[in-house]
Amino acid sequence: MIIVDSSVWIDYFNGNQNRETDRLDALLGVEPLAVGDYIVLEVLQGFRSDDQFGQAERLFESLTTFQLLDPDLAVVGARNFRALRRIGITVRKSIDTVIATFCIERGHRLLFADRDFLPFVEHLNLKSALDSGQ
Repeated sequence: MIIVDSSVWIDYFNGNQNRETDRLDALLGVEPLAVGDYIVLEVLQGFRSDDQFGQAERLFESLTTFQLLDPDLAVVGARNFRALRRIGITVRKSIDTVIATFCIERGHRLLFADRDFLPFVEHLNLKSALDSGQ
């Protein structure tokens, strides 16, 4: 399954076209997509218009939504954060560690436009959904 990060959804809902939103367009209705509870929170809190909020909420309701963090994943996430820090990479947002760790541990690919996920791809085996064959 592919988890779509808020960085892609925000571009998508703002009408920004890039390779990530093009990939999302190609996947919608074709491939099983999911979001996480924190992703829904990040995206929905940014809408100013009730209409846009409602449209996005209905779209998210049609997708699988995962709870991204539990006590075991919190410990694994802290280990991932520390592993990256040990090699000189500091993750700027804890939520990115939570999302990346969930995807790594559950075997999901992540569609993202946020460069903060790249160290997880390069060093911790996070699978990018831009790589269509994996």
